[in-house]
Parts: sequence; structure tokens; C-alpha cells
Amino acid sequence: MRKKPTCIVIPAFNEEHSISKVIKELRKINTTFHIVVVNDGSSDNTKEVAEKEKVVILNLPFNLGIGGAIQTGLRYADEHGFGVAIQVDADGQHNPKYIPKLLEGLEKADMVIGGRYTAPTRYKTPFLRLVGIKIFSKLIELTCRQKIYDSTSGYRAFNKRAISFFSKYYPQEFPEPRSIVAFLKNGYKIKEVPVEMRERLSGKSSVTPFYSLYLMLSISIAILFESMRTEEKTYE
Repeated sequence: MRKKPTCIVIPAFNEEHSISKVIKELRKINTTFHIVVVNDGSSDNTKEVAEKEKVVILNLPFNLGIGGAIQTGLRYADEHGFGVAIQVDADGQHNPKYIPKLLEGLEKADMVIGGRYTAPTRYKTPFLRLVGIKIFSKLIELTCRQKIYDSTSGYRAFNKRAISFFSKYYPQEFPEPRSIVAFLKNGYKIKEVPVEMRERLSGKSSVTPFYSLYLMLSISIAILFESMRTEEKTYE
């Protein structure tokens, strides 16, 4: 039987200015990638721009957020029998040149995270956000017994077991760190590999210093609750 290509899942919300370039970059890495854009209720021309690139487009009726968009993409990958899926942001921050490194990591893990902090990097993270990420890392280490340096990274690769798991459950609020906790608590393996992130191709982050403090507290509480919830293996 012919092996299925890798499924690339791109969650996109109002990314009309960057989505085309992201798709073209992916195709330069591998022309066989099966690219799926999850249009998360965009109010701009994201859908129309993506259609011109001849990719699969899953249109959500309204904005579900990153958690709902990723679960939708992984459910598609699961239903269509893909053995590997890779999550890539639509804003251009994830450099496709690291995809081979993510795929290599899947040889020893169920999910591979492209992390910004496992090796020296030129990427500059705002101070409060960096403090928060370090706190999340410590909480995950305390609750799951594994150090994850970049728990907020959305640059991820999934094997078939991970695709199946997350197609059934992917946290809707604060999904990146919570999904790590749920995954580890259910006995799956995670590997982190160093990547160099880029600046967004367009737009800017909506995370203000005050909102960073709110997120720091909220995500910390969510990690603790997720760790207690998954003790009962509720998602298998």
C-alpha cells in the first residue's frame, strides 16, 4: 500500500496577508505535503486567498479559537488515515525548514514540539511572556515529571497515536500547555527539538503586558486542573 503523505494542519484566523506565502514555503520543502487550512471563522479574505493555492479548506462557521481549529484539523487527519500530521501557524513564524527535524523526532516520540528555548536563539520574547513560559515549564515538570521548555509553541508534529488522541480531545482554553499535560498524563511520549522562530509576516500580537499577567495566572491554574483531571485517564 502506498504510504500517505504528511498532513500539514494550518489553523488560520484573519491571515489573508501571510497564508499564501506560508503554503508556498511548505511546498518548497516537500511538494507531496497534504495541506489543510482550517479557516477559523475569518472575517477577511483568508478563505479566498487559500483557495487559490489549491489546498483543502475546512471552514468553521465561527471563530472557535486555536484549540477548536487544531482539533478540527487533526480529526480530518484521523478520519482520512494519515499517520503523521504537523501543525504550522498561518502567520509565518514557523520556518518549514525544521519540518525534517520534527519528523525525525517522531521516531522516538508520539508528539514533537519545536521549541524556542532548548538552545540559544535570536528570537526575542517579551519579558513577562518569557517569565510566564518558565513558570508553565516548571509546573509541567512538577505535575508530569518532564521538562518542556516551550509549552506555548504551536509548532508540533504528531504520529498516528497522537492524531487519534487529539482528534477526540484537545483543550479549548489555553490549549498548548494543557494539551501537553493531558498527553503526558495519559502515558504518551513527547520530545522537544530546537527551532528558530521568525517574526510574524503581518499583523501584531494582541497580548498586552496586563493581559500577559492575566494569562500567566490563568494558564498556571489551568495546568494544575488539567493535571488532576487526567489522572483518571478520561480521554482514552
